[in-house]
Amino acid sequence: MDIHEYQAKAILAEYGLPIPLGGLAYSPEQAVYRTKEIGGDKWVVKAQIHSGARGKAGGIKVCSDEHEVWDAADDLLGKRLVTHQTGPRGKGVYRLYVEEATSIAREIYLSLVLDRSSERIMIVASASGGMDIEEVAKNDPDSIVRTSVEPAVGIQKFQAREIAFALGLEAKQISQAVTVIEACYKAFRELDATMVEINPLVVTEDGRLLAVDAKMAFDDNAMFRRQQISELRDKSQEDPREMRAADRGLSYVGLDGNIGCIINGAGLAMATMDMIKHAGGEPANFLDIGGGASPDRVAKAFNLVLSDENIDAILVNIFAGINRCDWVAEGVVLAMEKLEIKVPVIVRLSGTNVEEGRKIIAESNVALITADTLAEAATKSVEAALKGGTS
Repeated sequence: MDIHEYQAKAILAEYGLPIPLGGLAYSPEQAVYRTKEIGGDKWVVKAQIHSGARGKAGGIKVCSDEHEVWDAADDLLGKRLVTHQTGPRGKGVYRLYVEEATSIAREIYLSLVLDRSSERIMIVASASGGMDIEEVAKNDPDSIVRTSVEPAVGIQKFQAREIAFALGLEAKQISQAVTVIEACYKAFRELDATMVEINPLVVTEDGRLLAVDAKMAFDDNAMFRRQQISELRDKSQEDPREMRAADRGLSYVGLDGNIGCIINGAGLAMATMDMIKHAGGEPANFLDIGGGASPDRVAKAFNLVLSDENIDAILVNIFAGINRCDWVAEGVVLAMEKLEIKVPVIVRLSGTNVEEGRKIIAESNVALITADTLAEAATKSVEAALKGGTS
């Protein structure tokens, strides 16, 4: 689960991270009012969306007076901001963060991520932060500082100091850097985060360290015990199809293809998408209906997949263990009878009660394409999608 910049800053500030003064605004009037609260003579108006690279997309504006703040807020609110992370659809801007401008001497990059290969929290830092950190990592990978943290003891001060020295900070800034790194690590550990990123962490003209931007992501599976974090979820920033799936207890990830997938089991779902790609097609989604899929659950899965306007065919691939093929077959037939499904549906069943499931499909009055193997199902899906997309 992702959260907004202002939310991440508020959380990290409680752990000791130094941040500039700022406030939230939902209208141009509020944005101007925030400048009066903050004081000063220069402010930054920031679009709050779940994406990086906002500056390059025009989502961050530096303003020198109240009129500029008003105009910036009026321009950003309601706009769909498109970055290389959002995809072509972009994400809507419905709230702004107004912050005091900071006199920046240099920019640093700092992040904490979960390194699955070492099963450790890894601290990643660079002396070159800001908007072009991706280019730095690509063109000069040796400039990236990486340190793994032993979970039994946590981050040690000597490790934080080593990182600070590697970033070329002055002696008077080392203790500040240690505080920043320790704050980020503590928040990461205590709140079930999967990522904390400060980019940039700036050194101001007067030698202070400030987190000018911040991002945090959390483990969805841990939100049941992190109610205060779960309440920060902004559904307007998430794929509506994925939100509908979550509300129905289904695991769904939207993709850009045209072949809808209804599958039980994450591993089989991944294999099915690979086979569709191998056959020359593009999957439209990852959808795991899970174990114990009732006919009603299968019908809900059809409804969800059909909410994607790009669908030209649907592939149902079930390997029944806990599931039963006859239940799935009943759900497929039920969906075909109740829903206006205008695209071809390919069904491949295997496992528990497979003969009963095939019999239900054979005796039904619905038009279904059947397959015995995964390869055959993928090939038929691609062929059907080509016909469906041109009809």
